[in-house]
Amino acid sequence: MEKVIIIRYSEIHLKGKNRGYFERVFTINIEKALKGLKHEVHRQSGRYLVENFDESKTDEIVSRLEKVFGIHSMSVALKVETRMDLIFSAAEQVCSEKGTFKVETHRADKKFEFNSMQISAEIGGRLLAANKEIKVDVHNPQFIINIDVRENGTTLVFNTFFKGAGGMPVGTSGKGLLLVSGGIDSPVAGYMIAKRGMNIECIHFHSYPYTNMQARDKVIELVKILSEYAGGVKLHIVSVTHIQEEIHKNCNAEYMVTLLRRFMMRISETVAVKCGAQCLITGESLGQVASQTIEGINSSDSVVGNLPVLRPLCGFDKDEIIERSKMIGAFGISIQPYEDCCTVFLPKHPVTKPQMKVILEEESKLNVEALMDEALASEQILNL
Repeated sequence: MEKVIIIRYSEIHLKGKNRGYFERVFTINIEKALKGLKHEVHRQSGRYLVENFDESKTDEIVSRLEKVFGIHSMSVALKVETRMDLIFSAAEQVCSEKGTFKVETHRADKKFEFNSMQISAEIGGRLLAANKEIKVDVHNPQFIINIDVRENGTTLVFNTFFKGAGGMPVGTSGKGLLLVSGGIDSPVAGYMIAKRGMNIECIHFHSYPYTNMQARDKVIELVKILSEYAGGVKLHIVSVTHIQEEIHKNCNAEYMVTLLRRFMMRISETVAVKCGAQCLITGESLGQVASQTIEGINSSDSVVGNLPVLRPLCGFDKDEIIERSKMIGAFGISIQPYEDCCTVFLPKHPVTKPQMKVILEEESKLNVEALMDEALASEQILNL
């Protein structure tokens, strides 16, 4: 009798002739998640089995797999030879000590002498005889014992389903560059877009010495959390201190955020093209702050020449974003009180509906190309 983990995938079964490609990427991601732990992964008729692992590491394996996009559900099961006495022994081990139950059987091996109903009835009867504290309830049982008779002469017995992360395997939907601040929104945006199968790299803008190194470290911790779901992430760190100083010195203060945002989008597109990303991703939610009005968003997008800008949180309210931030384990870090670059030289009344004519007039006071070059020269890259 061997403990195994059953993995069932999510949307991959819809992929028709391309299914093989999605399954290969999915397998790579499972192996990446379990790196450093003794195990074997085998594919079995639309599902996967993790086998030959240290049973004391079961909880850790399940915890890691819960962050792999593409997994619909998992079960910790006992694998036995397909013999009724061994199936009963496994069922007895996974059976609760008291309560109501039923047995559900799936028989893929049509050569086995008993059919599904006969197996369920036989195992249920034996369990009742062995334990007077349990009763059968086929309509509303407190627990279900699942028996899966496979074609290869083995049977899987389990009683629990763990919910997976869902979505598509990371790496099946291209690559994007995520703009990461130190706040709540951007890690959630990265999580949401990775769930749709996109590989991500991240870019963070800092304003040292106006912001301290703790703000930078906070972002690194957030990207590390994101990398647990996205399978490893590169973080590009770029200084915009000199840009903010020039805007503050030469331009209308009300346009500080708008002009800075345009620089950030230009720099991000340049970095995205260099690293092979096919889009930019932001954590903006429409109307949430002054720079996230439709006028502000249009201003930012107008400087991006060739790449689409994705905003996975555009229709989310703050409570929904906070809920997801807590779910992925980022919220506690996101609310640490270290300021990001957008709070430096922040005007008392930033413009909420910037006019393009005024934006261009203010931007003409700056040497955009030279400021861009200096920012790109400051780039650091971390592999997380």
